[in-house]
Amino acid sequence: MATTISSKAELTDLIKARYPLVYCVTPEEKRVELALLSLCQTRRYVLSFWSFISGFRTLSGSLKGDEKINDPVKALDYVLSSEVGDGGVFVLCDFHPFLKDARTIRKMRETIAALPGKGKSIIILSPVMEIPRELDKEIAVVDWDLPGREEIGDILRNTITNLPPGCNAGIASDASGFDTVVDSLIGLTAIEIDNVLAKSIVRHRSPDVRTILGEKKAIIRKSGMLEYYEATQDLASVGGYESLKGWLRKRKHAFTPQARAYGLPVPRGLLLLGVPGCGKSLTAKAVSAAWNMPCLKLDVGKLFGSLVGDSEKNVRNALKTAEAVAPCVLWLDELDKAFAGVSGQSGDSGTSQRVFGTFITWMQEKTAPVFVIATANDVSGLPPELLRKGRFDEIFYTDLPSPAEREEILKIHLASKGRDASAVEMSQVMTAMQDFTGSEVEQAVIAALYEAYDANPADRTLSTDALVSAAREIVPLAHTMRERIDGMRNWARSRARSASVAPIPEASGAAPAESADKPAHKGKGRKLAVD
Repeated sequence: MATTISSKAELTDLIKARYPLVYCVTPEEKRVELALLSLCQTRRYVLSFWSFISGFRTLSGSLKGDEKINDPVKALDYVLSSEVGDGGVFVLCDFHPFLKDARTIRKMRETIAALPGKGKSIIILSPVMEIPRELDKEIAVVDWDLPGREEIGDILRNTITNLPPGCNAGIASDASGFDTVVDSLIGLTAIEIDNVLAKSIVRHRSPDVRTILGEKKAIIRKSGMLEYYEATQDLASVGGYESLKGWLRKRKHAFTPQARAYGLPVPRGLLLLGVPGCGKSLTAKAVSAAWNMPCLKLDVGKLFGSLVGDSEKNVRNALKTAEAVAPCVLWLDELDKAFAGVSGQSGDSGTSQRVFGTFITWMQEKTAPVFVIATANDVSGLPPELLRKGRFDEIFYTDLPSPAEREEILKIHLASKGRDASAVEMSQVMTAMQDFTGSEVEQAVIAALYEAYDANPADRTLSTDALVSAAREIVPLAHTMRERIDGMRNWARSRARSASVAPIPEASGAAPAESADKPAHKGKGRKLAVD
């Protein structure tokens, strides 16, 4: 098994190997500074940080000459001419805006060409990655890791040790509670951890998981590419799909360190294919509630920017944000529409292919506990690369609910509206709702409530006749999309698992007969002029 190299070890190796130019992507200057200071003091290297405001600030070793240089070109001259003895590391903070200037780019190229043999390395330290094409082949990139469990544990212990009088430090002796708080802090920067712990102590006199999750919510809102969903319904709100729900329940605790010690990999995600309106989106939101994880919805349409390179940068930033709030559920709704045409000619100069490539590469290589739930209605629109093993743990097909599942769905919706299912004659309603999807059952209940409220607002009962009448007004997708449903069933039978306990049904093969008690469409006929 390949060993993952930490960003700190990667940066250390690049400096020891005398790489002339390294781009370190992180908003956490202080953590990088402490790591570099430890390395440079141990190896007796010069370490100097430069900024446009303060010039050079030497933290290890000594430098001669004027360090109060603000001009970026003169700063590179100073790096080149400085005497560093055993070696030197020069960190240029927020240098990326200057790399839009042709003069600075040319000076950087000449500087790094002259550095080999001088024992010096230049590190560009920035929260965003903006590399000009001229430097593409001459720069090494390091994405600085967020604090891990051990570092977060140290920060939390330090916070508990320094709690003001009157605060609750009981979490220090509660291993389970301590681990829960550490888990909730994963994905935040060190300064964000300090701030949210301080907020928790002010509000609750102790570290509070709900306050921490609220901070993660604010991070998501700032990203602009992701939506945060407050999950209020768990898997009990999903009617039927016992096979799928059983699969999900077995993976609920697979994100813990105990599961890693047992030898279990972190669950990667699943793809839900099937008939529209059959609960795929509801399932995605219910999983986050059942697993007590934030649910993030990625709007792929927002990823595509107007400038060259913007779309790829947007998808990287969105995925980094998801990793920053992990463990979480990342929900990609209607994936077939988002990546339609990727396998053919998309007419957008390859942007769709590049965004898609970035996404599936991340899915294959991600190590953060981000559980991806993708939903799709049209399997023919999905690129084959997305369906191969390794992208998702499993592919489930969600078909029309069986009669028993449809009855369960009806009872769930009646209960959610405060109505007693035992007062309804189920057999009559189920006959009227034959072949309904879950969303069609819900709409029938809502339509019946409108009719009942209009007839008598004081009467809280919902009669069987009202439900049957409302159901007869709906033409189900099972009739209007018969051919598409048959095609999906044929595809899924050999490529996906059934979300229900029952196997995936055979294609119907014939148009469904009109029900004797379901009226024909009420639209007016078209008058034709016939000679």
